[in-house]
Amino acid sequence: MDEMEEGKQKFLEVVKGVDGAVQVVIPVTPSNSMFLISLTKGANRKFITVPEDDIIDLPNEASIMAKVTKTVRDAVASL
Repeated sequence: MDEMEEGKQKFLEVVKGVDGAVQVVIPVTPSNSMFLISLTKGANRKFITVPEDDIIDLPNEASIMAKVTKTVRDAVASL
């Protein structure tokens, strides 16, 4: 598994840890070095942008993990 796939998998784990009912769609490739990620719960949908570098560094960097987790928590709370 390459760095990008590891990061995407870790992102999915973060979302499931925050709320297991949230469905996630992560694009295959980033646009302008950003991933536009869809979070859906019931009839509500929220889009968040996560830098490509953050996805790559997510499994190994505690500071990135904390930042992404906060972003996910905020987005899920607004669903």
